[in-house]
Amino acid sequence: MIDKKQKEIREFCLKNSNQEIIHKYSRYFKEGFDGYGIETKIFENQRDIWMREWNKEMTLEKYLDLGDRLMQVGRFEEKSLAIAFVASQRVKFTPAAFDRMGKWFEIGIDNWATTDVLCMLVLSNFLKDKIITYEKLKEWNTSDSEWKRRAVPVTLIEMVKEGLATETALPVIEPLMLDDSQNVQKGVGTLLRGLWKKWPNEIKNFLFKWKDQCGRLIVQYATEKMDKEYRKKFRKTKNIV
Repeated sequence: MIDKKQKEIREFCLKNSNQEIIHKYSRYFKEGFDGYGIETKIFENQRDIWMREWNKEMTLEKYLDLGDRLMQVGRFEEKSLAIAFVASQRVKFTPAAFDRMGKWFEIGIDNWATTDVLCMLVLSNFLKDKIITYEKLKEWNTSDSEWKRRAVPVTLIEMVKEGLATETALPVIEPLMLDDSQNVQKGVGTLLRGLWKKWPNEIKNFLFKWKDQCGRLIVQYATEKMDKEYRKKFRKTKNIV
């Protein structure tokens, strides 16, 4: 069953590949865009058809099996399908499913877009539905995969909409404040910017604590919406000899 579906997906992707779209998307990926360049409406229409047709025969476990395949050998659109398929099984999510998807970062997730879509559509729901704890997500901070580490703050960005408080968020992302990856720094900075809108004093104090040590992209993204003159307060202090 899984082999047949993987083959059907690959044939659809090859048939609808568009070089112009590939060229267009390439500008957004420093590491290069490894995709088919399928027009959005065509892609989404076929995705929805498959989910309707496969509804009775596919379970969360089977979608995870298919997802393992698509993440390991697939291109951008195939990985996007894996995420969409699993997202449709939200009511069946378990801690084991979270761990299973965590392994996708080791076998196939290699760009910011796939990471962020997985966080927004799937991973954040594990927190919203209280299937995992924030401490469980925090474990990803030590991953060798920069994308898995980025997933920590990006998943929390979705939780800001749910009323995420600084006393919950900051201990989770604080271990990433010295992370060398620009992709991780951007994720952390974006989260802090979102938290600042509701908790300005707490985020200001947190940034003052870290501004001389953390990556500059964290500060840049976190203070992006602040007044230009006020942002200067977060410049790195120069050492005076």
